[in-house]
Amino acid sequence: MSAIPPKANLVVFVRAPRLGAVKRRLAAGIGAVAARRFYARTTAEVLARIARDPRWNTRLAVTPDRFAGKGRFWPRDIERFPQGAGDLGRRMARAMARFAGAPVAIVGSDIPALASHHVADAFAKLRGSEFVFGPASDGGYWLVGARDGANAGELFGGVRWSTEHALADTLANAEGRRVRLLEELDDVDDAADLARMGLVP
Repeated sequence: MSAIPPKANLVVFVRAPRLGAVKRRLAAGIGAVAARRFYARTTAEVLARIARDPRWNTRLAVTPDRFAGKGRFWPRDIERFPQGAGDLGRRMARAMARFAGAPVAIVGSDIPALASHHVADAFAKLRGSEFVFGPASDGGYWLVGARDGANAGELFGGVRWSTEHALADTLANAEGRRVRLLEELDDVDDAADLARMGLVP
C-alpha cells in the first residue's frame, strides 16, 4: 500500500493593520488612514477566498510578533504564529522549515487578485518540481512554494528584497533544481499601482 502524501500547507504573511505601520509607500500617496483601510480590506478578502479551502491547511505568519497571540484583526479559527526576527528571507525560511517533509507555499496578504485556483495551481506544480514561484511585474514574487519545507532555506540568501532583482536572485539560488513559474500577479505598493489596477482605496 502506498503512503498517503502529506497535506499541503499554505502560510499567509500578514502585518497587523495599525495606522501608519502598513503600506507606507501607498500611504504617501493616499494617506495613512486610506492605506490602512485598503490593507485591512484586501487581507480580509484574500483570506475569505483562500484560507478555508479543504485542499490545504492555512496558517498566518504574523508581524509584529506580539499580535500572533492577541491580534483581533484576523479570523480566530485560523492558526497563527509569529514571523520572528530578520529580513524577509530569514522569516520565510523559518516559516517553511515548520513544514519539513511536506509541501508548503507562502503568499502575501495584499494581492487583490489572489484566489484559491492560484494556490491550487502552485501545489499541483509542486508534484513535479522542487520549487514554484508566482512572479510579479516589478521583479518580485507573490508566492514561493517548496515540495519539502526543509529544503527552502537555501533559496533566500543574498536576495535583494524590495527591488526588481528579488525573483532573479532567488532563482539563481535555485539553479540546478526543478522550478516552475505560475501566473503573474501583483500586489499594491503605491498609489500608481492602485490606479493601474482600477482599485478604490
